[in-house]
Amino acid sequence: MDFHLYLCTGGIFETRESELVSMDELAFKFAVNNINRNKTLMPNSTLTYDIQRINIFDGFEASRRVCDQLALGVVAVFGPSHSSSVSAVQSICNALEVPHIQTRWKHPSVNNKDTFFINLYPEYTAIARAILDVVTFFKWKKLTVIYEDSTGLMRMQELIKAPAKLNLKIKIRQLTPGNQDARPLLKELKKDKEFFIIFDCSYRMASELLMQLSSMGMMTEYYHFFFTTLDLFALDLEPYRYSGVNMTGLRLLNFDDPLVASTMSKWAMDRMQGPKQDKGLIEGVMTTDAALMYDAVYMVAIAAQRATQMTVSSLQCHRHKPWRFGPRFMNLFKEAQWNGLTGRIVLSKTDGLRKDFDLDVISLQEDGTARVAIWNSYKGMTLIESNRDKNSNVTDSLANRTLIVTTILENPYVMVRKSDKELVGNDRYEGYCMDLLKELSNILGFTYEVRLVGDGKYGAQNDKGEWNGMVRELIEHVADLAVAPLTITYVREKVIDFSKPFMTLGISILYRKPNGTNPGVFSFLNPLSPDIWMYVLLACTGVSCVLFVIARFTPYEWYNPHPCNPSSTLVQNNFTLLNSFWFGIGALMRQGSELMPKALSTRIVGGIWWFFTLIIISSYTANLAAFLTVERMDAPIDSADDLAKQSRIEYGAVRDGSTMTFFKKSKISTYEKMWAFMSSRKNTALVKNNKEGITRVLTTDYAMLMESTSIEYISQRNCNLTQIGGLIDSKGYGVGTPIGSPYRDKVTIAILQLQEEGKLHMMKEKWWRGNGCPEEDNKEASALGVENIGGIFIVLAAGLVLSVFVAIGEFIYKARRNADIEEFSSRSLEKNKIKFFKRPRQILTTVQFRSIHEVE
Repeated sequence: MDFHLYLCTGGIFETRESELVSMDELAFKFAVNNINRNKTLMPNSTLTYDIQRINIFDGFEASRRVCDQLALGVVAVFGPSHSSSVSAVQSICNALEVPHIQTRWKHPSVNNKDTFFINLYPEYTAIARAILDVVTFFKWKKLTVIYEDSTGLMRMQELIKAPAKLNLKIKIRQLTPGNQDARPLLKELKKDKEFFIIFDCSYRMASELLMQLSSMGMMTEYYHFFFTTLDLFALDLEPYRYSGVNMTGLRLLNFDDPLVASTMSKWAMDRMQGPKQDKGLIEGVMTTDAALMYDAVYMVAIAAQRATQMTVSSLQCHRHKPWRFGPRFMNLFKEAQWNGLTGRIVLSKTDGLRKDFDLDVISLQEDGTARVAIWNSYKGMTLIESNRDKNSNVTDSLANRTLIVTTILENPYVMVRKSDKELVGNDRYEGYCMDLLKELSNILGFTYEVRLVGDGKYGAQNDKGEWNGMVRELIEHVADLAVAPLTITYVREKVIDFSKPFMTLGISILYRKPNGTNPGVFSFLNPLSPDIWMYVLLACTGVSCVLFVIARFTPYEWYNPHPCNPSSTLVQNNFTLLNSFWFGIGALMRQGSELMPKALSTRIVGGIWWFFTLIIISSYTANLAAFLTVERMDAPIDSADDLAKQSRIEYGAVRDGSTMTFFKKSKISTYEKMWAFMSSRKNTALVKNNKEGITRVLTTDYAMLMESTSIEYISQRNCNLTQIGGLIDSKGYGVGTPIGSPYRDKVTIAILQLQEEGKLHMMKEKWWRGNGCPEEDNKEASALGVENIGGIFIVLAAGLVLSVFVAIGEFIYKARRNADIEEFSSRSLEKNKIKFFKRPRQILTTVQFRSIHEVE
C-alpha cells in the first residue's frame, strides 16, 4: 500500500536564501527514505511524497496547490509555516478532514476550531514558562529583551508579566525589521551597561548577532546572553569558547540518546555530499525544525501502520466531500507515541498540541556547549547532578574564588584591631575598607586574603617611570584588588584599572573653631533686618498720612465743638497731620492716645495699625532675647580666597603629598598665589605629615590644607577643630585592579548597589561619627527679614485700602441723606407760605437747620 505525503514549502524567490534547499525539505526526504529503506516500521507499505514550493505570502497560490495535491490523494499535508498562507491551507484541511501537520512555532487560533491541526513544536505557553524559569534560576534582577518580530512578544508574555512578582526590571527593544545590522542597538546596550540580554530571534539572526557582539567587544564574562532559539547548539560557537562570555540557550534534541546520535551521524554523512548548508550552522548538524519534520514523518508512518483497511481517495475542493478515513487517521495520529529525535512525542487529544516535553538548558563553556539543567513542561527546572554543587548564578565568575587584597594602614580605613586574644588572618584588621571588602564579598561571592603593602606606600612613579606601593603590586599581579583610600588619578589610571569611586572627597581647610563675639552697643537693632526697620518707618508714615486724609474726607469725624449751642455753624476735626502721626507712634510704642477715631473708616485704619504693631513688637521681642543671649561666632577666614588675600594666617600642606602637588600644578590664579605663598615659606608652611599639621593648627595661627575626609575624621575627635569652606577640588577613592581585570566591572556594579542601598553612607557614619563630637545647635540667631514677617505688611496695605473704600461709602451715604432732608424742607415751606408771618420762629429754625447742613 502506498501512502502519499504532501509537503508544501514556501519561498520568497527574490531573496538570496531561495538558492538554499530548505532544511525541512531535506529532513522530510531523509525520513521518508529511511522508512522505505529499512522496512521495519512499515514492512508492507511505502511512503511517497510530493514537494511544492510556493510564495509564502500568496494564500491563493497555496490553496490552489493544496487542492491539486488533494485530488491525487494524500494522507497528510506538511506546512507551510508562514501565517500568510497557513490559514488558507488549514481551512481546506478542516473542510476535507485531512491532517495538517506543523513543525514550527505557531500561535493557536482564537476560536480553536482547527480540529485537523497537529503541531509537534512545543506548546507556546510552555516555552514562555521555560524562559521565565531560566531567568528565575539565574536570579536576574534587570534584563533587556531584544525581539526580531511581533511573535517574540507572544513568546515572552510570561516573562513580561513577571516583574510584578519577581521585582524584575525589564527593557524591551526590537531589532530593525529587514536590517541584520544590530550594532547601533548593541552600542546603546553597551553604553547603558545592560549586561543581561535575551535575544528572541531565528538561528540565522542569532549567528549574525554573535559576530556583531564580538566586533563590539561584548563577548566578555561581564555579559550573559540568552537565546530563545532552539538551534543555539547548531551554531558555530567555536570562536567564543574562550572569551569568557556567558551564553545560555534551550535545546529540544537530546544528544545523549543513542538513537539521536546514530541518526545525526547518518544525517551528517548525507549532508557532506548534499546541498550547501545555511550560513552560521555547523556543517552536518540538523536543526530543530528539521528534527521535528523527521519525527513528524515517523509519526505519520506509525499511524499509517496501525490503520487497517484504510484507503486514500481523491478529494475535490469544490465538492466539499471530506475524506471518510480522515477522523480515524487523525485519532490514530494523536494516539501514536514515538521516541524521536526531539524526545518522547505525546500529543494532546483535544487540540493536537505537544505539551509534555523536555528542554535542555545548555551553556557555553570552554570545552563547548554543556547541558546544565533540564526543564520539563510539568516539573520545571532540574539541575544536572554535575552542576548541583556549583553556584546557581553561572554569570558570577568571582564565586568561590579567593582573591589577594592589598591595603595600607590608615585611620579609619584600615586599622589594627585591638584585642586581648591573638588574632590571625583578616580578623587582625578593622575599619571602613574592611567593612567595604566584606560587603563586596557578600554580593559577589568571593573569599579574600588581606595583605599590607610591603613598602607602606600608596603608589607613586619615580623619575625612571617605576611604580611603588599598592600600584606596583597590582601591575605585577601580586594582588588582585587594592581596597584602600587610593585616589583615582590620571597617571594611575594609565597603569591600573579603577572601579567607580566608593567615596568622593576634595581638598579643604582645617582650622580651629573661632571664638565667640560679644554683643555691640547697638545690638538691640539686630533682631530685625535693616529692610524691615525701613519698611516699619515707611509704614508708620504712610498710615499717619492715610489716617489724616480719611479723617478729613469722612463727614463723621467732624463735630460741633460747642454741643450746648446747637445753632453754631462751627465744626472741628481732631485728626490733624501732627495728631495723626502721634496716634501712629503711640500705637507703635504700645502706649495709649487721647485721640479716638469715630468713623468706621478711621477705626478700620486704627485697628489694622494696632494689629500690625502687635505682630512687629512681638516678633522683635522674641528675636531680641535670642540675640542678647546667644554667642555669635566670627571666623577670620571663610574660604580659600580669604586665605589667598591675606598673609597674617599662615597656611600649608603635607610636603610632597597629593595636596601639595595639586597646588603646585594648578593653573588657577588663586591657587597659584597660594602656592607662591607656601613655596616662599617651605620651612614653616609645609609639614611632614598630618599629625604635625594638626598640632600646629591647635597651637599657632595656622590653617592646613588637606583632604576633606581626613578633616571630617579629625574634627569629630577633636572638637576644637573644624572645616572651613567647601571643597577646592573633587576626586574619589576607588578599588584598584590590574589592567584588563575581569573583576573591575563586577566590583563597580557591587559598589553602585551598595551606594543605592545606602550602605556606603552607613559605613562612613559608623567610622567617622561613632566616637565624634556631639551635634551642636546653630549658635547664631538670624535677623527677621521680609520673608519672615512680610505678610503683615500685606495685611496692613489691605486694611488701608479697605478704609479708603469705607470712607468713600460714608461720604456718599451722608450726601444722600442731606439731599433727602433738603427735599423735605422744601415741601414744608410751600405748605406754610400762608403762615409765614404768623410763625416766623418755625421758618427761622428751618433756615438755621439748612445753614448748619450747608456748613457741614
